[in-house]
Amino acid sequence: MSTKTRTTTLPLRGPYDLREVALMGFGHRDESAFDGVMRLAFCTDGLDAQVGVAVRQQGDALHLTVHGEGDLDAIAAQVARVVSADHDGDAWAAVCAADPVLARVHAASPGFRPSNFYSPYEAAVWAVLSARRARRQGIALRRRLSEQHGAVFELAGRDEAALPLPEQLLALTAFPGLPADRIPRLHAIARAALDGQLDARRLAAMPPEETMLDVQRLPGIGPFYSALIVIRACGLTDVLSTQEDHTRAAVQALYGLDHTPGDDELRRIAEAWRPFRTWAAVALRAVGSRLIDEHAA
Repeated sequence: MSTKTRTTTLPLRGPYDLREVALMGFGHRDESAFDGVMRLAFCTDGLDAQVGVAVRQQGDALHLTVHGEGDLDAIAAQVARVVSADHDGDAWAAVCAADPVLARVHAASPGFRPSNFYSPYEAAVWAVLSARRARRQGIALRRRLSEQHGAVFELAGRDEAALPLPEQLLALTAFPGLPADRIPRLHAIARAALDGQLDARRLAAMPPEETMLDVQRLPGIGPFYSALIVIRACGLTDVLSTQEDHTRAAVQALYGLDHTPGDDELRRIAEAWRPFRTWAAVALRAVGSRLIDEHAA
């Protein structure tokens, strides 16, 4: 599609490596190579437009080439949240230096930061599309839905598709590969988004536990997906999820435990990670796995 193009810049604080962020593999993203550009296509936080953004790193700044309409500052702020460029990397490095395990993880990749969902709306849609199917199938289904009912942008020589806006999702009555019972769930998410219930600022301002319960009122969203939506779409840095097993396995392996840590033990260990418990849990899984593999080899 033909859109106007604008540019802007995001300053970075502390170590940052866009390659690590782009290749993290999270949600619908499953990049296998990095050519210097992280390509993003998404619905804006205002849910009134779709945009495509090509992100490049030059030293201590990210340069954004934005395709599409919408407030440029708001789009840049959303991108910063998505690529975790909105927090102080030096403060994160200091937390890592104080914990021997995190120090090893940080040394393995000083510029790693989590890649997040574009918005709570998009995370909720992903939850419905990916539930009870292999991740690659969910990725393919999301791509087809976005190409046929969303918007496609050419970003640095490659097409990237953004999800349908809520109004476009409400017009959907059926889609190949999508079970019929998922359509009402998608419609409920679209209506909640239009009503402001999935606004990232609203959710981030609430206590996380309360927010997760609030999100679970949506059909098809249980504890696991509610944690994913709240923690990994609002850009929160200091919320520890106890809803998935990957963090427990990483903690067990990297901290040398002879057992899988329960909730209380996990919380005790994570106290040293404040105020970056989210980032620490993600780094232990994404970067720590390399250390585990090296040790096994």
